[in-house]
Amino acid sequence: MSTPPPSDASRRPAHGPPAGAVTSKEPVSEAAIARQLASLSWPIIGLNMLNVLALAVDTAMCGRLENAEQALTALGFATQLIFLLMVAMMGLVVGTVATVARSHGAGMPDRVQHTLEQSAQLTVVLGLVVAVLGNLFAPGFVRVMGGSEPVVELAVEYLRPMLWATALPYVNVLFGAALRGVGNTKLAFLIALLINGLNALFNYGFILGNLGFPALGLAGAAWGTILAYAIGVTTMVTLLVRGAEPAIRLQLRLRRPDLPLIRQLVLIGWPAALDMVVLNAAFLSIVGMLGRIDEVAVAAHGIGLRIQALAFVPGMSIAQATGALVGQALGAKLPERARTVLRASLGLNLGIMTSLTALLIGFDHEILGIFEVDPDGLLGRHALEWMHLLGYGMPIAGAHIAFVGLLQGAGATMVSLRINGFVTALQIPASWLLGFPLGLGAWGVWAAFPLAFVIKVVLSYRAYRAGTWARTGT
Repeated sequence: MSTPPPSDASRRPAHGPPAGAVTSKEPVSEAAIARQLASLSWPIIGLNMLNVLALAVDTAMCGRLENAEQALTALGFATQLIFLLMVAMMGLVVGTVATVARSHGAGMPDRVQHTLEQSAQLTVVLGLVVAVLGNLFAPGFVRVMGGSEPVVELAVEYLRPMLWATALPYVNVLFGAALRGVGNTKLAFLIALLINGLNALFNYGFILGNLGFPALGLAGAAWGTILAYAIGVTTMVTLLVRGAEPAIRLQLRLRRPDLPLIRQLVLIGWPAALDMVVLNAAFLSIVGMLGRIDEVAVAAHGIGLRIQALAFVPGMSIAQATGALVGQALGAKLPERARTVLRASLGLNLGIMTSLTALLIGFDHEILGIFEVDPDGLLGRHALEWMHLLGYGMPIAGAHIAFVGLLQGAGATMVSLRINGFVTALQIPASWLLGFPLGLGAWGVWAAFPLAFVIKVVLSYRAYRAGTWARTGT
């Protein structure tokens, strides 16, 4: 039997604010905020690193198969499709974090609970929609991307079970985001440790036929991952139902859809989802231009993306923690505290990203050695060009990422979309101009990427100074 959503009166706290809510109206020092931000960030950094490493583990194990080349190609196509289909879910996550954080900061535990219940139901529905559409279009997608029929067959063997189980990783991401919104990032990190450990164990068994498991090849990677997520999500739900996080009182019950709340989540989330599409379009344009210059440059770009994925993890993780603290501060009607959070985030991000710049530039040859690439060869020279441009641009990228955390936490996702859309509309022709008419080749195509972050920071700072973000959202 469905139950109605709680009324506005029931969303107000009955016994005082929940644990962790912003209760003091007194100014908090930037040093104290920085410590809180760092405490929230390190588990998110660990969680995001685990997500990056999980794919590396699957790739390494599939590389041991007899048909390794075809299996790895199929896995690459399948991963691209899964990431593409994840866009809508990431929009829902941004809307949920902003709403949960504001409600938590305002001391409204019933509102937090109601938002999580509605978001969880919406996540399951979204997972089912993605499962159906993904299975319908998966073979065609792999063919359009250039996969041969044997590769298409392998990719579909992997994708079918993964897509039907889409709701499992989606629910895991949602609960992790809700926990972040109430200031608990450690529980999601511990669940990620469990999932990644089980994923490695099950895939070792299912892919290669070890530990008494059947050898299922690439399809085994899907079944191992699904089983790991099933155990992880069950553990997470059990812990939340039993009160592992006092600010979230999860109850397994069906709620009647709250259309105004769902509309609010969509309004906050869809610009963030479209933002990801815009960013992916920028990356795809770079690959297309590099392909016209030199296929070796495309390979170098692929190496650079793997390095970038790891290098940007700390900054993106700090931005996620920034969004949670900003949402809590705005929920408590403390915009000045939100500004303090941004200043602390900028300092932390700039410090970490600058340190990573020194590592990328100072140990560039050693990093290339991990990929067994000769730095004096054509591939190595292209990879070094990209690494250096990436490295020198990381501090300014870190500053932009901090502003993104502020805007997403405030629910001002449309502002971020406008900035990225405008700058991407400049970046793509700039890459073409530098790479082709000006004759700078691959270096010119890449150079527009860090230059774009300079414009993004300027526009983000102007948006911050305008202050409309503090009045946006829930």
